[in-house]
Amino acid sequence: MLRYVFGRLISLVLTLIAASLVVFFTIEVIPGDPAAFMLGLNAEPEAIAALRAELGLEGSVINRYGAWVSGLITGDLGTSYTYRVPVTELVMARLWISLPLALYALALSVVIALPLGLWAAARRGTATDAGIMGVTQLGIAVPNFWFAMILVLIFAINLRWFSAGGFPGWENGLWPNLKALTLPAIALALPQASILARVMRSAVLETLGQDYIRTARAKGLTGRQTVWRHAFRNALIPVMTIIGLQFSFLIAGAIIIENVFFLPGLGRLIFQGITQRDLVVVESVVMLLVFAVVLVTFLVDIAYALIDPRLRRRA
Repeated sequence: MLRYVFGRLISLVLTLIAASLVVFFTIEVIPGDPAAFMLGLNAEPEAIAALRAELGLEGSVINRYGAWVSGLITGDLGTSYTYRVPVTELVMARLWISLPLALYALALSVVIALPLGLWAAARRGTATDAGIMGVTQLGIAVPNFWFAMILVLIFAINLRWFSAGGFPGWENGLWPNLKALTLPAIALALPQASILARVMRSAVLETLGQDYIRTARAKGLTGRQTVWRHAFRNALIPVMTIIGLQFSFLIAGAIIIENVFFLPGLGRLIFQGITQRDLVVVESVVMLLVFAVVLVTFLVDIAYALIDPRLRRRA
């Protein structure tokens, strides 16, 4: 098990190094002069030179890359050109909105998808199975921002159960903030739950076709006992992969939903950084999101080994 974990850690470090090179060269090297890009076409040469000095762009590419990576490691992400505050403060303030939103949406996705996937697999070929698969296909086909607008129309405008947007702040209590995150979390969770339910159904059906499942049924286990004791745990491996990818997407890919509901999260911060040409914010936040994706993948790999003992024996 330790060898397996060590191998995954090496893979994590190498992936982060490669990702940092791609992000740095894409944002700071390939487009040309970052200072000229941030100030626009009509900027004065003196202003460009002053911004280059402020951003530390006078050194070589290798020195700039080393300084940027060392800042990431120590938590110094630089200072935002637009907001004139450290990027770390911006990230921490926005993270406490995006992270609870992602966890809320992921929990809803799992709670909806796993029972539906198991139910559809247990009734394969029936009208129930066809109905569940039809609903999940619709959930995949419809974009989440459309779900968001429908939820706002029904529950915010007509029924007035929730607000149409905004975030009151955690200092105002847990319940008002959970209410503010409920509609965005549902809009994010519905497409993800549809994907997860279909994967769960396919994984369970594939597991039910194995020889050891037929042996368990021959020993007298009922269909429900066979599914829960044998099929469910082995079917979790592909499901865990999807859950890990979904969590990464929910953190990094909620830009549209956060803009629909006026949530000041990380997704909206990246959007504002791009529109305002604040490369310091974009570069650092994108790398942090890459780190989150790689870390979640690493944790999913460890979960594989905990679920499937064969991986530990191979390691």
